[in-house]
Amino acid sequence: MKYKRILLKLSGEALMGERQYGIDPKRLAEYAQDIKKIIESGVEVAIVIGGGNIFRGVAGASNGMDRVQADHMGMLATIINGLALQSALEDNGVPTRLQTAIKINEVAEPFIRRKAMRHLEKGRVVIFGGGTGNPYFTTDSAAVLRAIEMEADVILKGTRVDGIYNEDPEVNSKAVKFDFISFDDVLKKGLKVMDTTAFTLSQENNLPIIVFDMNKQGNLMKVVSGENIGTTVNM
Repeated sequence: MKYKRILLKLSGEALMGERQYGIDPKRLAEYAQDIKKIIESGVEVAIVIGGGNIFRGVAGASNGMDRVQADHMGMLATIINGLALQSALEDNGVPTRLQTAIKINEVAEPFIRRKAMRHLEKGRVVIFGGGTGNPYFTTDSAAVLRAIEMEADVILKGTRVDGIYNEDPEVNSKAVKFDFISFDDVLKKGLKVMDTTAFTLSQENNLPIIVFDMNKQGNLMKVVSGENIGTTVNM
């Protein structure tokens, strides 16, 4: 395997599958099966998951809700998704721990870096819920922060598109895909990979990002094996 320890970033919307909202059990099961395969190959896996399939803090704030309150609701949504993913993984025989940035002791462990590292070393999947625990920060920022703290080799951003394009491929069928691109070129071209805070943090810590289509089964294994799947962003 090319990577020993990865941070997998999943959007909440990815869990919707063909639904308009909520969680699609079929999509969840597919993700769990893909993650199980790479765990069995010896890769250590940490996961940060969004909450957009349940509630988006930014959307709530734009509708007149207090931004801090809205972001706290979004954090709880990520914990719901984390519980669902934990259940799916354990149904597939994968030992899993859910750690949260906000204390919710009856449901999950609080985030403790050393404990999370130990779980990874023992072959457990660690899911980080609750974002960073702070309003005004996205789950992209949480993913980069946790990846740095866990000393991950790479951030794998699983999306519904197969990489980074010069334009939105869902709008323009002639959009051109990048196989490799530097952090500087992403900024110069104004491409959307992650929010600016997350992207800058990744760049400053020389942490590569691979954007790939998580909805195609087998792609996760190909990425961690070093195959040229998706788009790699590095220095």
